Amino acid sequence: MPIPCATHRAQIKAILLAWGMPEDSAETTTDVLFWADLHGVDSHGMSMLPVYDDLRRRGRVRLDARPRIVREGPVSLLVDGNGGLGHVPARFAMSLAIEKARKSGMATAAVNNSAHFGAVGYYTLMAAQAGLIGMGCTSATYAQVAPTFGKQGKFGTDPWSFAAPSADGVPFLLDMATTTAADGRIRNKANEGLPAPDGWLLDSEGRPSNDPMVAKQKGGFLTSLGGSPERSSYKGYGLAAMVNILASCLSGAELVSDPMHTKGPRGMGIGHFFMTIDPDLFREPGEFEQDVAQFCAALRATTPIDPAQPVMVAGDPQWKNAARRITEGIPVAAGLLGQVRQIAQAAAAPWLLD
Repeated sequence: MPIPCATHRAQIKAILLAWGMPEDSAETTTDVLFWADLHGVDSHGMSMLPVYDDLRRRGRVRLDARPRIVREGPVSLLVDGNGGLGHVPARFAMSLAIEKARKSGMATAAVNNSAHFGAVGYYTLMAAQAGLIGMGCTSATYAQVAPTFGKQGKFGTDPWSFAAPSADGVPFLLDMATTTAADGRIRNKANEGLPAPDGWLLDSEGRPSNDPMVAKQKGGFLTSLGGSPERSSYKGYGLAAMVNILASCLSGAELVSDPMHTKGPRGMGIGHFFMTIDPDLFREPGEFEQDVAQFCAALRATTPIDPAQPVMVAGDPQWKNAARRITEGIPVAAGLLGQVRQIAQAAAAPWLLD
């Protein structure tokens, strides 16, 4: 059922507040989750509430956590997330990286001792909206992806994002998991009792599977981008390794590949990495943005295979989704709606979605 945007946003925040999250942290976290659903990234919005509820019940995240700077230089920043959800420390780190890049031309920020932070594109878009190039990535908590040719989990979905400002006001925004499908998309299939498409999953013996529960409860794995060695899954595997080196090795976060990581609750231990670059370091003001706009316009002008499906540029689907959902509301599937209702009732949060 479609939910009006204001109501959808209010429901998320009501639950976070009922869990005991401070007002300002709840506002930030709600903003990130709502942004994902508004832009069609349904795997990283309201559908994360059942996951967060489970984490808080098991004492894996601190809802009252405040980020703190533990190391800082003119163009660098290391933030401790203090064991909380990742939305607040991630926005804090990216905001400061943007400030530093405006002064010095570029900056990097890393976060450790954090948790899931929503859609990474939210943070790189912050940089693009500030006139900067933004890059970001995050490690994961659960080793649910096997390296190419392996049948043992060593890393997670490990997303990567890149954003750039454009003179036409439409930023380039790439936000991608390094797996064939994001974990949240598989979770959504499981919520609604639907099979996963071919190429998304492998069972515990490394054989293709369409069962969305295979990677959750049956010892299976998500596939690296590509889906199989024959379809170049080594490329997704390599990108995931890059993400872990930047987000975990550089920040000092836990390594999901460490066998000790899976032996018991130790906090979430996730790391994030962000980079911001001012294009005016290299070009006269406005020249970079003009070239980005010209380049993206040329891509969109490519003759399509099917006239009904024009060629798009990274970010275009999100902008289209947002324009539609602002008017029509945000769809929430029945299975997820039932879960969120139970969570609200258990937390004594007001129920706003009827």
